[in-house]
Amino acid sequence: MGRISETLAKTRAEGRPALVAFLTAGFPEPAATPRLVRALIEGGVDMVELGMPFSDPLADGATIERASHAALQAGTTLAGCLYIAREIRSGTGGTPLILMGYYNPLLAFGVQRFVDTAATAGVDGLIVVDLPPEEGGELDAACRSAGLDNILLLAPNSEEGRIRRVARKASGFIYCVSVTGVTGARDELPPELPAFLERVRCHTDLPLAVGFGISRPEHVRSLRGLADAAVVGSAIIDVIERSPPDAAEERLREYVRTLSQATR
Repeated sequence: MGRISETLAKTRAEGRPALVAFLTAGFPEPAATPRLVRALIEGGVDMVELGMPFSDPLADGATIERASHAALQAGTTLAGCLYIAREIRSGTGGTPLILMGYYNPLLAFGVQRFVDTAATAGVDGLIVVDLPPEEGGELDAACRSAGLDNILLLAPNSEEGRIRRVARKASGFIYCVSVTGVTGARDELPPELPAFLERVRCHTDLPLAVGFGISRPEHVRSLRGLADAAVVGSAIIDVIERSPPDAAEERLREYVRTLSQATR
């Protein structure tokens, strides 16, 4: 059992959803990322998703798109993301670390080379947003050989056949997108979410994480007993953007602490 599965088994035994925090690698500049991740962990997050910036982030809304652009402007590369991941692992102990991004940069880097380097850096899993399971055989095999979880996504409009295919191929957890759309903080989670999660649970025993739109303690509380993890992303970028550089870590720590408390 890897770190992701161990963490989700622990939070499930505690009767609460895990809190997963997303942060774009290299935002607002590369040297800041390990410090910001440390603040997230000190605030109480259970797992960290590190976004690999890409010039055409089709699944991301304006907030994460801005963060990706800033990271690229600051010189963040795929190799730089792997270096940042290694720095994070050396300073954060056993907190699961997931890299999230798009397939084209991985393909250019070399899929097996990327996966092997990520595993050596201490990464626990990958989420490749735009790679459908029907075309992900090379990545799936590379992840299995390196011991990384290949985390797949489902949207609310996924048909039963797609849900079955994802359930067969995913490992670690399944990322259930709460809305048919892009990332971004929202006022409310959709009322159709429980029915969507129930559809997925009919096909798998894997933990289910919910993301896209989660930004408030009440969102997290609403997932207790419904999902195994809550993923927060755009709201974390918002906190960093609104903070003076010397206050970003403390404000981030306090923000995620309120979310962590809502899981209990």
